[in-house]
Order: sequence, then C-alpha cells, then structure tokens
Amino acid sequence: MSTYPAPGQPLRRPPEIEAIPFGDSALMLKLATADAREREAGSRRLREILLDVRPHGLTDVVAGVDSLLVEFDCLTVSHGQLAQLISLAVAGSGLEPGGQERATELFIIPMVVSAAYSPDLPDVAEELGISPEAVLRIMEDSELSINLLASAMAPMMGTVRFPAQVSRCKEPRTNVASGSVMVAGTSAIIQPFPGPTGWKVIGRTPLTVCDIREEPATSYRPADRVRFQIIPASDWQRLEGQFLRPAAGIAPDSARTGKAG
Repeated sequence: MSTYPAPGQPLRRPPEIEAIPFGDSALMLKLATADAREREAGSRRLREILLDVRPHGLTDVVAGVDSLLVEFDCLTVSHGQLAQLISLAVAGSGLEPGGQERATELFIIPMVVSAAYSPDLPDVAEELGISPEAVLRIMEDSELSINLLASAMAPMMGTVRFPAQVSRCKEPRTNVASGSVMVAGTSAIIQPFPGPTGWKVIGRTPLTVCDIREEPATSYRPADRVRFQIIPASDWQRLEGQFLRPAAGIAPDSARTGKAG
C-alpha cells in the first residue's frame, strides 16, 4: 500500500524515536520529547502500529508508561535493521503528536473503604501529611488515565493529584485480594486476581475488572479514563462480581454522580 501524500500535501515529519539496544534481542523505544503526555500517547500509538504492521523479526511488544520494549529474533534481524523498519512504519502511519487517536471510554469504579479493605490508608495519609478523608477526596477528584495494562491485565493509572509521591510498602504483601485499589508514587492500580504486591492498599472495588469468560477479558484499554467513587459497604453485595464496563453517556464533570457496573 502506498504511503505517498496526495499532490499539494506537505510531507509529514515523523517524530524522533529513540531506539536503544536492550540486550541481544530487544530495543527500548521512546519518543524524543520532553512532554510526558506526548510520550505516553506516542507510546500507545506506536504499540498499535507495531502490532498491526508486525515488522520482520518482531516477537513481542511490552508496554511501559511512556516507552516500549520491543523483542525480536536476533537471528533474522539486527537492532539497526529493526529500528529502520520501525521508522518506516511510523512514517507511513502518522505518529506525530496531535495525531488522531481512538475515542476513549470513561469508567466509574466504586470503592469501599474499611479497616479490612484499606489497611494502608492511615500510612498513606501520614506520609502525605493530610487526613485519610483528604486522601479519599483526592482519589475521587482525580480523573486518571490508564497508562498500560500491567501483569494479569491490571490497569495502571496516573496521575492521582497527591501533594507528593507515595512510597511502596517496606515489606510486600504475599497475597492481596482481587479488586484491591492500590497506590504508589502518583499512580493507582487495581489487583485483578489475588497475588503479591508492594503497592499500598487503600480500598477495594466489588466489581470484577478482568474475567477470562468475557470477550475481551477486560473492557478497558490504555488511554481510557477512570474516576473512583467511594460507596458504602452496604452496596457491596449488590455490585459484587459485576463485570466492569464503561460508564456510557456520563461526562467527566458528572462522573461522581454516575453509576458503576
């Protein structure tokens, strides 16, 4: 398929992409821009392009917050050859900042706060120098963007409007319940399945965020938006186990009055 512009149209200048060798069979890719939002958006778009084009030798693409680790078969392609193939793919697909991205979805995620579900909330509040209630207000007031899908399809989100960075646990927990809402730095993440973590647990959602019986197993994707909503424990039974779906028709400014599930 030709990628030449129509007569009279200016040639698009593809953004600079840093391609750093990462061992014998991988490249670390990052947009060469100081703007964090441009790097994050560009990284998401670059991932879509690579998974669609599948350059010769490519074996896997691992997403980071604002970078990609691209793994390849070093017996069929070199670092330099793959970097050139990626540049050609980008030139023909439009990765420049401000390029058209897919429409994002908004998710309203209910969260129950209690001594059992929020073991690290007092520590987070003390570390930030604010009250636990203020921590929760910040969580509700922050509209987060899903930066990437981490281990087990966990949605990793930023940026929570905390006044400072939140440290991780000194001793990671060996088993945290599914649905646990956790924070570290100025990011948040939800535990899809029981497992270990070093993030600090400040609440739990009764919804199921990842279900292998669904197609696809998650209804969210990178760049989708998230608002948390504190709900009373009495609502847990009504919502427990429902699959997380977008909050259709709810504008960001009215998110706190929306309904989840």
